[in-house]
Amino acid sequence: MNNPEFRTMGQQFGRRSWAEPWKIKMVEPIKMTTLPERRKAVVDAGYNTFLLRSEDVYIDLLTDSGTSAMSDRQWAGMLLGDEAYAGSRNFYHLEEAVRKYYGYRHMVPTHQGRGAEHLLSRALIKPGHYIPGNMYFTTTRLHQELAGGTFVDVIIDEAHDPANLHPFKGNIDLDKLKSLIKRVGAANIPYVSLAGTVNMAGGQPVSMANLQALRELCNRYKIPIYLDATRMVENAFFIQEREKGYAGKSIAVILKEFCSYTDGAWMSAKKDHLVNIGGWLAVNDSELFDILRNMVVIYEGLHTYGGMAGRDMEALAIGITESVADDHVRSRVEQVRYLGSLLINWNIPIVQPVGGHAVFLDARSIYSHLSQDKFPAQTLAAELYLDSGIRGMERGIVSAGRDPESGGHRYPALELTRLAIPRRVYTQAHMDVVAESVKAVYDNREKTKGLKMVYEPKYLRFFQARFELIT
Repeated sequence: MNNPEFRTMGQQFGRRSWAEPWKIKMVEPIKMTTLPERRKAVVDAGYNTFLLRSEDVYIDLLTDSGTSAMSDRQWAGMLLGDEAYAGSRNFYHLEEAVRKYYGYRHMVPTHQGRGAEHLLSRALIKPGHYIPGNMYFTTTRLHQELAGGTFVDVIIDEAHDPANLHPFKGNIDLDKLKSLIKRVGAANIPYVSLAGTVNMAGGQPVSMANLQALRELCNRYKIPIYLDATRMVENAFFIQEREKGYAGKSIAVILKEFCSYTDGAWMSAKKDHLVNIGGWLAVNDSELFDILRNMVVIYEGLHTYGGMAGRDMEALAIGITESVADDHVRSRVEQVRYLGSLLINWNIPIVQPVGGHAVFLDARSIYSHLSQDKFPAQTLAAELYLDSGIRGMERGIVSAGRDPESGGHRYPALELTRLAIPRRVYTQAHMDVVAESVKAVYDNREKTKGLKMVYEPKYLRFFQARFELIT
């Protein structure tokens, strides 16, 4: 940076580029298929991108869960796996990392995030309970319902508007929460279910100020707060960038302060923590921990491995440390923003502000001629795959599922197609290809007629449902 030639070049072009804080050591070949091959593949998959074979996918943006590239240090850690059934040293490394960066006293490992959701729901929810949260997530809500609870959305109204530019659309509406407490009573609310960078809202963050106010309210009524910390490092980045008083603080410091206002957290380590499998549930309450440590033996594995091999726990412990590095988080979010900015410049409707882990296409606006019963977000995911072999996923009426009482479709305000960016996997050139494909599908939108569902599983139907084209 002190080279005079470099400074002159920078002045000439009037810009300073950023680059990923890593270099490539190993590659995995991918290939573009032909249109006839993609057409056959998507028909065989029932127009559900979850049912495509990965070998038929060119750029895979189905999810950022378990799809990140591990570092050389993580791979080295895999060779240090202590595969003892009980008391693996890798468990203690993981426990130490969770305490250091998240601050909770007690931790049980799980095979992935939904294992932790299951344990927390079984331990705390009784039939007739209400669980308020800042927008539902599919597996979280299902575990709460299976335990006999009812999820109640108390997110701010701005979260349901894709074009609203509120900087913290993940915030909880405290008036909505107060109304629920008044209506059902604090004794019937086992905890507030708080998610960082709310996935179903487009990866939208929660402010520190909102959580502080929520903590004060919950203290008044003796209601615990449990955090879905799956993408909390991204949430910490947005606080650092947007909230007064945090610009000079590191991601690690912000993360730990945020967690300090909660009573515990569950984690799908397949996201922020840069591993292919794993999760954990951490709490401060010693009595609750005793219950969870007993339950994990029934449903996951012994309390010192919880469904993971020792090598997986070691990679996870290392990944926690790598995940809070400021340059890593910044590069991760900026790549997502790069894709979002290309689409915004072409006036393609997406959720704004662009979130931390994915670009969410506003399928309802793109296919304004299709009713939700024709599954516009599912349609858009299928059309994108047909155009270029790029795999995204639906986050709309299919993901919302059916109301357990009426049996009818839930109709969410947001009908989105998600393009989730794996961490440390794709280059900016891949993002250019994705953007150009989205534009091609968008330009052809008026010809699209939608889909009809021809097979529907009982639970979490978006994973396995099948569709046919409406002709």
